[in-house]
Amino acid sequence: MSSYFTDLAQQYIDGEWRPGTGSWDIIDFNPYDGEKLASITIAAVEEIDQAYQAAARAQKQWAATNPYARRAVFEKALRLIEEREAEITEAIIAELGGTHLKAGFELHLAKEFLRESIQWALRPEGKILPSPVDGKENRVYREPVGVVGVISPFNFPFLLSIKSVAPALALGNGVVLKPHQNTPIVGGTLVAKIFEDAGLPGGLLNVVVTDIAEIGDAFIEHPIPKVISFTGSDKVGRHVATVCASLFKRSVLELGGNSAIVVLDDADIDYAVDAAVFSRYVHQGQVCMAANRVLVDRSIADAFTEKFVAKVRTLKSGDPRDPGTIIGPVINSQQAESLSATVEQAIAEGATALVHGATTDNLVEPSVLTGVPADSALLRQEVFGPVAFLIPFDGEEEAVRIVNDTPYGLSGAVHTGDVERGVAFAKQIDTGMFHVNDGTVHDEPLVPFGGEKHSGIGRLNGETTLEAFTTLKWISVQHGRSGFPF
Repeated sequence: MSSYFTDLAQQYIDGEWRPGTGSWDIIDFNPYDGEKLASITIAAVEEIDQAYQAAARAQKQWAATNPYARRAVFEKALRLIEEREAEITEAIIAELGGTHLKAGFELHLAKEFLRESIQWALRPEGKILPSPVDGKENRVYREPVGVVGVISPFNFPFLLSIKSVAPALALGNGVVLKPHQNTPIVGGTLVAKIFEDAGLPGGLLNVVVTDIAEIGDAFIEHPIPKVISFTGSDKVGRHVATVCASLFKRSVLELGGNSAIVVLDDADIDYAVDAAVFSRYVHQGQVCMAANRVLVDRSIADAFTEKFVAKVRTLKSGDPRDPGTIIGPVINSQQAESLSATVEQAIAEGATALVHGATTDNLVEPSVLTGVPADSALLRQEVFGPVAFLIPFDGEEEAVRIVNDTPYGLSGAVHTGDVERGVAFAKQIDTGMFHVNDGTVHDEPLVPFGGEKHSGIGRLNGETTLEAFTTLKWISVQHGRSGFPF
């Protein structure tokens, strides 16, 4: 077992590793076999304050540091991840129940985003804008916001922590990171260790492992952070947005989804099956962009369904340490119980289970359901696990209506033999991202990533990251003398 779980089971505040002073311990379990990985005494409100104060103190000097010197930290961090890839993979498998395939996918993306962050240190540019006033020079400076609070989820904790932490730091900010309680090492202290070893000055990045039962809203209410970057459920995201708005903080929210993959009548059925199975079952379906709903034109529904079901039956469930495993455990028993209840509810409502996977502890085998009633609430909510709903439709107009009939709007995909038909379809979907002839699960460093409706506010990646973690300041210079009316 990786030494990460013994060495990093602490808080990281102001450049020091130390225990929290909260009133209980978070026990970090392996979701597959229940092995205790670590025990971490949680951070109390006092440590939240200490972390933010440290970030604020360190940030001023960091922002004044030559950006080429800042860049060197991120170059070294990337080298460290590459050198430690085997150990990080082991940690992802143990703490998340991620398979080898999933760990490789997450690490690949994390490295891509870190490569992009290397450039962010040099990216901010100012402007000189014209003025209607003679002799006036309008300078617009792009500056770091100061301190950013980051709350990361359990499903892709290493990637989604780095995705906000690295660019925020590269742009000259301090950061306080709160990882999910189920992934405190991979999503939190492991990230801190990499940046510490890369030479990031102490205090700039702080990690607090805690629980809202202990700290309430202290993490988001604290007066120091100017931006809160949150990835998680829409229910919690709504609360984060409300608190931030009341305190005039900016929030960047990447929330849940209920994506659909749509197979039109002229699609390559075999290819669409491959895309749909990956889009639904990657990382046990615990992906915000996962295709909960698989819509198929009725004229090809029988052929598609037969091949889809056959492929799902080949997915190996079991120990994520086995390189052949595709379906590992979900993150905890509550998730497993919720997924079992979802399948049983669908059947009780009249659905047919073409594949009815068993649940053993946290291992939830794949299910495929068809005939879910059109008015079922299950079709409109996020299902965070390996359960697929097959839905036939008659023509594109009906498909568009079904896809949009959900409060979410994160991702989606359409398969067709005519690319422009696919683009025209995509334009009608109320979603932040949509893909033609591909899967629903994608993220890239330069494209704006985010959702519409209940799937979030704001975007990350590319220029939108710059907007998220910096602010603009206008400084005017009057050359000569202004005239005043009195």
